[in-house]
Amino acid sequence: MASRPDHRRRWTALLSIGCFAAVLALGACGSGDDAATTTTASRQIEGIVRPEPLQVGDLSLPQVAADGSETPFAFKADDGKLLFVAFGYTNCPDVCPTTLYDIKKARKQMGADGDRVQVAFGTVDPERDTPKIMNEYLGSFAPDGHPLRTDDADQLKSVQEAFGVTSSVVKNPDGSTDVAHTARSFVVDDQGNVVVEWSFGTGADVMASDLQLLLDQQDEDS
Repeated sequence: MASRPDHRRRWTALLSIGCFAAVLALGACGSGDDAATTTTASRQIEGIVRPEPLQVGDLSLPQVAADGSETPFAFKADDGKLLFVAFGYTNCPDVCPTTLYDIKKARKQMGADGDRVQVAFGTVDPERDTPKIMNEYLGSFAPDGHPLRTDDADQLKSVQEAFGVTSSVVKNPDGSTDVAHTARSFVVDDQGNVVVEWSFGTGADVMASDLQLLLDQQDEDS
């Protein structure tokens, strides 16, 4: 894979550049052509952008097929693409299906560029989330998605710590299971940098807007 320029400074500057450009626009009385020009510098990321992006490209989890076979999956988008990442479980009553539906809708809104957004979903409840269940579940939201699952609790914890998230699974005496996990999703670029984070409830419109801006920025820098 050909290397691409390091976009970290560009990503972290998007918010401040966008705000500065908006202030200039309010006070400007330039020509009509100037006023009509729209660039990535005048648009803003609405999600969370860290001053120093998380580096997750060296981390991986097993991607599982329905038959149980595994392939290492690195947290780095393919060249020229972006990778959406979320952690949860298939029995989740609200956060997980809502988030995955939103990214499904966002990709559809983006048209052809939606195919440049990869989707990975890692389970925090591997005992109940078998390979077959994981593939069926994620497939209903992203048929081309990457279902991630490991029985190695230390491996899962290491990856979650790198993303700054946590989870817990508690089995109750009555046989029920309580699962808690951080309700946040991530976008990783082809350098393994987390370029934006979204809190639960962000919505498909914001996701699509942020993703399109990030892809456009990649295209400008290529």
